[in-house]
Amino acid sequence: MAGPKVLVLGGTGPAGICLLRELLHRNHPVVVFARTPSKIPEDLASNPLLEIIQGTLTDLDGLSTAVSTSHTILSFLGPTTTSKFDPTIYSTFYTSLFSLMRQHSVRRIFAMGTLSIPQPKDKFSLLRLFLVFIVRLFANSAYRAILDIARAFEEAGQGVDWTVFRIAGIPGGSDEEAWRKDREEGEVFEGWIGEGGGV
Repeated sequence: MAGPKVLVLGGTGPAGICLLRELLHRNHPVVVFARTPSKIPEDLASNPLLEIIQGTLTDLDGLSTAVSTSHTILSFLGPTTTSKFDPTIYSTFYTSLFSLMRQHSVRRIFAMGTLSIPQPKDKFSLLRLFLVFIVRLFANSAYRAILDIARAFEEAGQGVDWTVFRIAGIPGGSDEEAWRKDREEGEVFEGWIGEGGGV
């Protein structure tokens, strides 16, 4: 049975920390599953609405505990462009996560993707072609990992209500002042690549 919390994955990077700030600002009870909890600022870690479970992508027991407390999952997990790794690690993780979601009756997940994931409704974008070319050339493991993530959702996400949102980048800082400024002044584009305002 689904629990009362929002589970955050990838919550120790700048974007993940901003997500934690926003959820706690809105008084949502949150559980974060993190390899390095010390990266979470003390002003967030001490919030009574936040539970922290330490674990890695292969720690399925810890992940199961985190999933069992939640009703929705928000994931900013993804590869960096500066390190070499097995590009299947994230798709393998998500496939295991889907199984745990079904086990604990958690149906909703939002997960981060990038412009490297094509969609039929996208329009032509020279900027997108250039950005994807650069990533494929200089960060091929990251490029392959993102495509594997998309494939995992398409092929293994049956019975799960999922959304993979694609980003070009997330500017700004993660400290409280930067977060407050960005949430008031920041602009968000929602739509297909190549539409007005979309890359």
